[in-house]
Amino acid sequence: MTDSTPTPAPLELACELAELARKKGADAADAICVGSTSLGVSVRNGVTDELERSETTDLGLRVFVGKRSAIISTSTLDRSRFDALVDQALAMAHVLPEDGYAGLPEGIPLIGRLTENDLDLVDTTEPTAEELLARARTAEEAAHAVDGVTNSAGASATWGRSLVALASSAGVAGYYERTRNSVSMSALAGQGTGMQRDWDFHSTVYLSDLEDPALIGAKAGRNAVARLNPTQPRTGTLPVVYAPRVSNGLLGHLMGAINGAAIARGTSFLKEKMGQRIFAPGIRVLDDPHRQRGLRSKPFDGEGVACEPLELVADGVLQHWLLDCRSARQLGLTTNGRASRGTSSPPSSGVSNLYFAPGTVPPDALISDIAEGVYVTEMMGSSINGLTGDYSRGASGFMIRNGQLAEPIAEFTVAGNLLDMFARLQVADDLSFRFGSDAPTIRIDGMSIAGN
Repeated sequence: MTDSTPTPAPLELACELAELARKKGADAADAICVGSTSLGVSVRNGVTDELERSETTDLGLRVFVGKRSAIISTSTLDRSRFDALVDQALAMAHVLPEDGYAGLPEGIPLIGRLTENDLDLVDTTEPTAEELLARARTAEEAAHAVDGVTNSAGASATWGRSLVALASSAGVAGYYERTRNSVSMSALAGQGTGMQRDWDFHSTVYLSDLEDPALIGAKAGRNAVARLNPTQPRTGTLPVVYAPRVSNGLLGHLMGAINGAAIARGTSFLKEKMGQRIFAPGIRVLDDPHRQRGLRSKPFDGEGVACEPLELVADGVLQHWLLDCRSARQLGLTTNGRASRGTSSPPSSGVSNLYFAPGTVPPDALISDIAEGVYVTEMMGSSINGLTGDYSRGASGFMIRNGQLAEPIAEFTVAGNLLDMFARLQVADDLSFRFGSDAPTIRIDGMSIAGN
């Protein structure tokens, strides 16, 4: 929607800078202002470990001279320095090589002037340091209260508010803000070399949606105790079930494989798979920038294109690449509003609220027929070949025996090929939006396990 409200100061700066660049000789220009205010605290064993407040604002300018472009950024918002900033950017553009794919969006509707949205992204409640400390201490005390927890690796609570202002010579003048609240806890159980660590975390736009810190702390404590005295699984081929807190990693691998730049370079194992079935029937993957109070929701992308929800995978079939303007032009396509950018780098393809749609069976039913398998709760390291899809990651978690979670396991590797993994992937019904990129419990049969 558009409105007639006063222009926010950061957007005024971006508009002035883009307009000045055009007046001084740029064929086209855009400017972006990114700001953030944050307050964070951490405690360890009841003692304040850290209390930090930061405020940053950065301004970036991109200019186009013919087929050449340059980007320059500054954290100094003094208008008296804008002339020198523009002159420097133009001088850089004249000596850089041509890029026939660079440029502002063309042939697609832009947002025009947009300074309000209906995504409900700003909570006006701003906590004090004392309130954040109270949340962190509550989480830690709850973890300590769990039988078997022997120490704390720290609890934290944070609040932040960020803004994005984008203006371009194509008539874009967009602005939005977003707030964020979070609590995390890391607990230790056991002694000496047998000590185990685990965690829990929650982050929301609105404080009222944030999980009770006591629940977060208690869950972190229980998780740590459950990991005591792990063994290694046997080496072999077994079903693997990914807990929701790690299953979203599979979304990250998919995102990298359908990134427009990777497709244009020919470096993705999915480069020939558009319109083909890559998951089992019924599997859906969505990217929804319009999700109410979403951690990554936004009304427009980094190039001023209105963000719209995309069903990237429908009924198991790949439907879209993730495209910004440059990668779209390389592929002879049109951007689908997936440009992400900062102040010092050009736009690149990205996502907003990315998730696997939930299935129809609960997690217990998903694993009920597994005689022997692996339930993964933590992953470390990564060896992913984007060209072939070969996958290998270190992991820890629990054995599945006769459809039930059993003893803890650690120090093993899960390996396979992402094309094969996607084809066998099954999803449970327990989707929860906690990370910005989210997935329910996921089962994949026939994975290679390297243990003892």
